[in-house]
Amino acid sequence: MPNYRRLFIPGGTYFFTVNLLDRRRSLLTDNIDALRAAYSYVQSRHPFETVAVCILPEHLHYVWRLPPDDDDYPMRWQLLKSRFSKSLPRGADPREGRRKGEHGVWQRRFWEHVLRDAEDLDRHVDYIHWNPVKHGLVAAPENWPYSTFHKWKREFGRPINIPPEDWNPIHLGER
Repeated sequence: MPNYRRLFIPGGTYFFTVNLLDRRRSLLTDNIDALRAAYSYVQSRHPFETVAVCILPEHLHYVWRLPPDDDDYPMRWQLLKSRFSKSLPRGADPREGRRKGEHGVWQRRFWEHVLRDAEDLDRHVDYIHWNPVKHGLVAAPENWPYSTFHKWKREFGRPINIPPEDWNPIHLGER
């Protein structure tokens, strides 16, 4: 069994990749309202700042900044995944391969990375916003409705300044 080690930093800023168990499904975008409701539920009970996000059909990326006295992001992901899974229509939650109390919608683990500095944050935000282009879902980041690209462009005046032909994403836990 692998020995996963996670870094827990109160007030830390983290990049996450979370995948559906069946990467051929489009449960996240097909049920975007349920995902938003689950997210709001968790955020209202265990506050954190959403720095950037991109929801794709079968996986999602977030950058979260936790409160100064809090480092419990695994609990937040457990609640979010559970709340979303329970809200799905009957038949959307596969039963095979589950442990007690576990839903078969999500992969068991998630990828997390502590962001070290402003440059690291910028790289990860660019990665998040380019992800729909990388996966062939749209021709440009501004065409994807489920991301914070427009917010970043509006609030920070910082659209992605790398032409698509030069974009070479670093490996951040995706297959």
